[in-house]
Amino acid sequence: MFAQEKTLYQRLGGYDAIAAVTDAFIGKLDSDEQLSKFFAGLSDNSKMKVRQLVVDQLCAATGGPCVYIGRDMKTAHQGMGITESDWNIAANYFVETLDMFKVPEKEKAEVVNAIISMKGDIVEKGKM
Repeated sequence: MFAQEKTLYQRLGGYDAIAAVTDAFIGKLDSDEQLSKFFAGLSDNSKMKVRQLVVDQLCAATGGPCVYIGRDMKTAHQGMGITESDWNIAANYFVETLDMFKVPEKEKAEVVNAIISMKGDIVEKGKM
């Protein structure tokens, strides 16, 4: 009998690891001078909802048991005015966070590629 290959979710360390990465990543976004505007005016409860949606989405996208019940990325980010510059800063923070948690290169590449696939739905066309 062949051993079944572990899912990306399992190789990343499961729910707690994904939640810890999400917490650190969102903390970086919320502390950034350029990106904190996207969190301005959100109550603590709303910030926790955003955090949980990100955890659930990453969990589901990596083969975990979570179910993402949020809106699609285009709808969720429509009208926010997210620019290419905003995207690049956030993407760098995401990679930096994965490095901080010592995510192996193979797994890091897989999860980053999943995030990159959403870029067209998050960055507003014509926004630099």
